[in-house]
Amino acid sequence: MEIAVIDYKGGNVQSVLFALERLGVQATLTADHDVIRRADKILFPGEGEAASAMHELRAQGLDKLLPTLEQPFLGICLGMQLLGQHSEEGDTQLLGILPFEVKRFAPDAQHKVPHMGWNNLQRLRTPLFEGLREEDFVYFVHSYYAPVGEYTIAEAVYPAPFSAAVQHRNFYAVQFHTEKSGPVGTRILQNFLAL
Repeated sequence: MEIAVIDYKGGNVQSVLFALERLGVQATLTADHDVIRRADKILFPGEGEAASAMHELRAQGLDKLLPTLEQPFLGICLGMQLLGQHSEEGDTQLLGILPFEVKRFAPDAQHKVPHMGWNNLQRLRTPLFEGLREEDFVYFVHSYYAPVGEYTIAEAVYPAPFSAAVQHRNFYAVQFHTEKSGPVGTRILQNFLAL
């Protein structure tokens, strides 16, 4: 099985590659369009800021390629947000694959921004979460979120519900870091590889 990890200088890439290695999977870190098209599965990790990420994706022509892919595709953290239409972060136009607008958390006395740490998943749907329970915890680090919508396949609460995971056709994405979420994150990666 050929696994491509999209290289757009989006950070977080080595920890994803190490997580795959622990599962016995060798992945190729690449921005090469032909390699990406040939891959059986695509991972799209990211840490950082939406406008810079979109600038790099456009510079490499990946903004045109990624929406056309038909193999199973998993966005992680910023890689999930970039699948939306628009982000409040830098007033940025995104890839337009899913119909959500990325919003900034509004801090209050009990909820600091960024939302950082362990939070449990709720309302799990799709085979991506096979074998998991709603009380299972995953690790988040983010200041922006996708609201809950028809595309939502898992939710978390901070302080209101938001999309912890989304899906549209072959595009799956999670707001949390699978590679930092212990056995739960490992199971999600295994489930994705089995899709």
